Amino acid sequence: MATLLLTRQDVAALLTLDECIICVEEAFKLYAEGKALPPKVLGIHTQKGGFHIKAGILNLHKTYFVAKINSNFQYNMRDQGLPLIQGVIVVYDGENGRPLALMDSIEITILRTGAATAVAAKYLAQAGAQTVTICGCGNQGRITLKALMKVCAVEKVYVFDVDKSKAEKFAGELADELNVIIKTVNDVGVAVRNSKICVTCTPSRQPFLKLQDVMAGTFIAAIGADSEEKQELEPGLLSAGKLVTDITEQCGNIGELHHALEGGLMTIADVHAEIGEIVSGKKPGRTSTEEIIIFDSTGTGLQDAAAAAIVYEKAVRKNMGAKMDFAL
Repeated sequence: MATLLLTRQDVAALLTLDECIICVEEAFKLYAEGKALPPKVLGIHTQKGGFHIKAGILNLHKTYFVAKINSNFQYNMRDQGLPLIQGVIVVYDGENGRPLALMDSIEITILRTGAATAVAAKYLAQAGAQTVTICGCGNQGRITLKALMKVCAVEKVYVFDVDKSKAEKFAGELADELNVIIKTVNDVGVAVRNSKICVTCTPSRQPFLKLQDVMAGTFIAAIGADSEEKQELEPGLLSAGKLVTDITEQCGNIGELHHALEGGLMTIADVHAEIGEIVSGKKPGRTSTEEIIIFDSTGTGLQDAAAAAIVYEKAVRKNMGAKMDFAL
């Protein structure tokens, strides 16, 4: 009856990016087909950061309820040498409520977010898209590029970060590892106008990507806005393009869509689809090479549940992790 305790190192050893892409795509599909309950999110802000709880339940080999508690403090690394995101994930048996595992959340958060971008790009980017701009050169930017290269034939990458040294480090370390051309840029607009895919994964609270920066046919994955205070895209860009969400209700509350709704530029009816509806074939993805398509990716509890279930099941098979009986 013991609960497994898994560290970040354990999670990294148990979950691959390829597995995460597959399970996230399946989670989106299950939700669109009505085979998963809507995930939930709760957020609380503090003076220097905030906390959120994301929860979801999935019926896989068995039923798992998964809840993630993450903190998000933008200046942690600068001020205290701590990660931007810290947290834990609890995996429960959905049939009897037994806590099966308690694991670090950082690795799963990074991997499942990159996986969602890869799934969206698979269905929404132009066929043959080879040039990418990554805005934000932290861990999420790195995983996102690796995930994109699983589904797109990427040949050239532009990278931007307000901390230029991070962009230079990103380029220096990943160009050889991934065998791709990576160039740092100071002007996001110039880079995006020369790209077919753009990913924004920053903690920005002010929009920096504008409609005038985006050429016809571009796919944009907006990752950074996971609370109502964050924003990377100007609302006019969303209203001018085709908007796809991970979960429309959640995006309307905390994502880029939230700002477009608040500004009166869009209504919920203007959202083209949730990504699961496209994965399941209920709605079309890209129908023209000229469409600008935006994926509003706020991150859902279903993604966490799908990834955490893999980690738990593999840990059991490999007899990994410490054990504790919290009921004693």
